[in-house]
Amino acid sequence: MRQIIPYFLPTKGNAMSNEKSTRREFIKTGLFLGAGALLPGGLALTNMIQSKNSDDRRIIIIGAGLAGLACAYDLWQAGFNIILLEARSRPGGRVRTYRDPFADGLYAEMGAEYVDSEDHYVKKYAKEFGLSILKAKLYDGVYVRGKKFRMKDLQSLRHQLPYADIEGSNLFGQEKKYINHYVEKIQTWSKQNSISSFSIHDSSGQKKIKNSININNLPQDILDLDNLSIADLLRKEGAHKDIIELYTFTSATESTGRPGTLSALSMVLGHFMAGGFNEETDEGRIHGGNDQLPKAFAKSLADKILYRRPVKKIEYDNSGVEVSFLENGNLTSVKGDKCAIAMPVSILRRTKISPAFAPDKMHCIREQSYGHVMKIAMQFKRRFWDEPGSLGQRVFTDTPLRRVYHHSIDQPGPRGILLSFTSGADAEKLGRMSDLRRMKVAKSTCREIWQEAPRYWEDGVSKYWNEDPWMRASYSMVGVGQKDFREILSRKEGLFHFAGEHTSIHRSSMNGAIESGLRVSREIQRDN
Repeated sequence: MRQIIPYFLPTKGNAMSNEKSTRREFIKTGLFLGAGALLPGGLALTNMIQSKNSDDRRIIIIGAGLAGLACAYDLWQAGFNIILLEARSRPGGRVRTYRDPFADGLYAEMGAEYVDSEDHYVKKYAKEFGLSILKAKLYDGVYVRGKKFRMKDLQSLRHQLPYADIEGSNLFGQEKKYINHYVEKIQTWSKQNSISSFSIHDSSGQKKIKNSININNLPQDILDLDNLSIADLLRKEGAHKDIIELYTFTSATESTGRPGTLSALSMVLGHFMAGGFNEETDEGRIHGGNDQLPKAFAKSLADKILYRRPVKKIEYDNSGVEVSFLENGNLTSVKGDKCAIAMPVSILRRTKISPAFAPDKMHCIREQSYGHVMKIAMQFKRRFWDEPGSLGQRVFTDTPLRRVYHHSIDQPGPRGILLSFTSGADAEKLGRMSDLRRMKVAKSTCREIWQEAPRYWEDGVSKYWNEDPWMRASYSMVGVGQKDFREILSRKEGLFHFAGEHTSIHRSSMNGAIESGLRVSREIQRDN
């Protein structure tokens, strides 16, 4: 569940190919927005850079989400003296598995959920900690503008789709015809610059980056698209309002933002690199709950993690770093030689930094865009969505629930959980409601999709990440004018290193969080 194209990585194969990629590959891969190299040289999980003399030099790590945990775990294995500060009473950050509200041992992922086939960092540590990955199911049906369609019937029923100006039977990627001349211009530029093929490479050793594109070398009229929103560009190119609305429910759902807030450059480059967009999925999640992964990291780190220590102030000079935090209501501090900041920018901007970081860094900290996410888990006493005649167990909709799917497929008992993922304006609207009101909307919406739903309804629970006191946002996205933000936010500055999904080439994912933590660990080890 993620962003539209907050950054891009080269996709496997020919950049000018028309071959379609899966939804999350389109979202997470392609060419990232930012100049410079994709990965620091020499990054490798299997060939760890050992510290020269870690001795007693202390590394302070702020934030025990997956980024901070991976960084701490990697440094600890290399023999470093670490201390990990966490505001919450648990590890994992935006990885949040709810268990207590549900019956029969059911659970629901109310935060980060999916593991893709290319998420090698998650898979590496899942294997190390003895965890398995359960593959998700493809979408069965579509419910838009009050009409129901089975995915398999869309081709034959394309004339019945209730949207104007669409081509073919696919709801996804309808915006491409309005931006294709920009895509073609980039293709011409890439040929002129002998950039024709790329392969993704992450530090798991599965693949290698052969080349990268410096975004800022693109033609100026292409770069200027970063100053337009996706909605503005589509309107400028004459797209029907239905096309913009479709984009809101197909692609922008993944960005957690609205087309009016997202960089048009991200959309154009995404189409250039991915060549298409569809709803096929290779997604999965950790069997038994995603929270097992951060808990496994935390178990290994043991007392090196200090919980319930929200950081309030970061100070430094040439001799070291001092981090002040609340401990049992009292302000205290710890000193260290270096600091890895692995907290979300949405919280870092509320933290006093003295002296301030470089002006461009501080600007990005203040302005980095985040979307809105609402997840609602609904418990039913019968799994009616699996019965003959049902629209199916995974349904794409334009309702306030957006994506609704059977979450308890690997869980025991006759009861089941439907989980919804809502983003953007719909998430904001639901976020202004009480939890009781949210459940009424969820129950009513489920009845539209599955008429029998109210008969088996038991209860539900919601999670709106924008009201979470230690997040106040969902995950990062590329806002208008923010093509360089990822590069700036990930840049080392003096005694400070920066991790988190907003700094990763695998942005907005568990995989990206882990990758960023390992990158920071290697930076520190090389500097030591």
